[in-house]
Amino acid sequence: MLNEIIKSCKFVSNNSKSVKINETRLNEFIKRIEKVETKHWLSFSPYNLLDLSTETIINFLLVYESIDFSFWGNPKWTIDTNDGKEDGSIALLYAILKYVKDKNTTDFSNITKEEFRKILKGNTEIPLFEERYKIITSVSRIVNEKMNGNFYEFIKNINTDTELFDIIVNYFQNFKDERIYEDEDIYFYKLAQLLTSDILHIRELKEKIRVDYSHLIGCADYKIPQVMRGLGILEYSDELSYIIDNRKEIEVNSEYEIEIRANMIIVIDLIKKKLDNKVFSIDINDYIWSQGKNKNVELKPYHLTRNTNY
Repeated sequence: MLNEIIKSCKFVSNNSKSVKINETRLNEFIKRIEKVETKHWLSFSPYNLLDLSTETIINFLLVYESIDFSFWGNPKWTIDTNDGKEDGSIALLYAILKYVKDKNTTDFSNITKEEFRKILKGNTEIPLFEERYKIITSVSRIVNEKMNGNFYEFIKNINTDTELFDIIVNYFQNFKDERIYEDEDIYFYKLAQLLTSDILHIRELKEKIRVDYSHLIGCADYKIPQVMRGLGILEYSDELSYIIDNRKEIEVNSEYEIEIRANMIIVIDLIKKKLDNKVFSIDINDYIWSQGKNKNVELKPYHLTRNTNY
């Protein structure tokens, strides 16, 4: 399946009408890179996550990342934490992790809708609340029914991304992330790749073992294309630029959305090849994401597509 991601995204990029890759700006960016080096986000141990056992962390990551999508809104969903107000993905992490610590469980199979609403209580209801509830309870039920109640025990001997990724997408249908473009099936699987990467990085960090995440392609979201556009690497048509800059919603599975995500993946692949395959795609992915915090990169709004994939 990972090979199908690149193949299908190349098809989109080759036929793209509204999104183009500026290879001159891409080459300029590569020349400026002395090292594609960034610390994995979990190594910073948000909210003391790394204090937990590897087993608990990985079981937590499965349920957390299964619902780690689509936070934008007006107002944006925001919660109160011990460190102040948080929004987006880090707010979700705080809320789910607090429940896991308080209840000493990563099993959400029997949680009621009202209990779940209380966990995610903020200034406004989190977008796609019903979908998140359905997914998190379903994921826990699958773990209970098919993995003897422990996802970590089920995958603890797997150290390669290809095998782990296949288990995630074959057992958990909520990670399906596919589109159709000019009658062709297009594959992204953003959250499945993110979860695969995070599990292997945690095991490498906590268990000091050798892992392989060299086959991961990249996590097609909204933030990385935003950074690529800010760097001048991705160029949008006038019409698409107007829609995004005026914060108008783009439909899921639309030509616009697919072209943005697919060209992002191809940019990462091009960088990897231009660096003689010496750097893994997922590390390039994370490096470009980190450039969103670089004050020298002028960022315009990111595209808005309400969906359960990113």
